[in-house]
Amino acid sequence: MDHNMPGMDMSPPTSSSSSPMSNGTMMGGGGGMGHKMMMHMTFFWGSQAEILFSGWPGSRPAMYALALVFVFFLALIVEWLSHCRFIKPNSSGSRVGAALFQTLLHAVRVCLAYMVMLAIMSFNVGVFLVAVAGHAVGFLIFGSKLVKKEEAEKVASDLPPMTC
Repeated sequence: MDHNMPGMDMSPPTSSSSSPMSNGTMMGGGGGMGHKMMMHMTFFWGSQAEILFSGWPGSRPAMYALALVFVFFLALIVEWLSHCRFIKPNSSGSRVGAALFQTLLHAVRVCLAYMVMLAIMSFNVGVFLVAVAGHAVGFLIFGSKLVKKEEAEKVASDLPPMTC
């Protein structure tokens, strides 16, 4: 029994010039100069990854470690912003000013959360693990009952919780 649908040829392309993507590689810019970069679409382990920016962290293990620390702290800061209180309740300040400040905090938190998500999209297992660890440690420090005092639990943060 043939399960192939007409027009759905699953064989790999015969020439790399006919398609921008061939056998898991992607042609670099510059009109076919032959520079190929591996494009991972599954989780992989190793320090040869591109995280957030083109060419970063490079091929040096120390730069990869720095990138992991960076992603960890991005996730930690997202949790901090999700649980911190900058505006005192019943403050005598302007409601419009407080609303604008909350909006700015929300924008920063979402921006940082998207950066963590884009880092995870490198499909590097190390990046994934440090992002989860950053969120977990951030929640432990800023959001859990282990660290919070009883009085602080009654006071909500400035921003609503992030939803999935």
